[in-house]
Amino acid sequence: MTRRRLLVAILLLAAAAPPAWGESGATPWDRLSPEEQQVLQPMRERWDTLPPQRQERLRRGVERWRTMTPEERKEASERFQRWRELPPEQREQIRRRFREFRNLPPEEQERIRRKFRWFRELPPAERHALREKWRGMSREERHELRERWKTMTPEEKRDFLEKK
Repeated sequence: MTRRRLLVAILLLAAAAPPAWGESGATPWDRLSPEEQQVLQPMRERWDTLPPQRQERLRRGVERWRTMTPEERKEASERFQRWRELPPEQREQIRRRFREFRNLPPEEQERIRRKFRWFRELPPAERHALREKWRGMSREERHELRERWKTMTPEEKRDFLEKK
């Protein structure tokens, strides 16, 4: 794996965190551990110009990467590669939706997570059928389905998914 791919994987895995060093929160390059310096080497020239929050996210990413199994690292690298292959407009759309999600109240975020888990646990054929039905609907039909879905029983949902 190249250092660039490793760095990008770390960036994607990094979580927001408070500043880690001094009043400004910035961490000077020479205060990084040797392992952090090794992984973050491609960032060395601009490290001191990065905002403290970005530095901390990168450092947390190094820590996460260090604790991953080889299989998890491989999966993270593959996800990053898929991300890089997306058109810039699609990446921006994903970033925008993520920001919107993060701005939702915690209860709404949890509701969305529950629905995602439910969808993910459907058998592949049912997920496929639901995606195809959704793609074939107009905006109005989608809105109507969202409203109906809230009151449908599990049996009614299953019947809906089984209809062609």
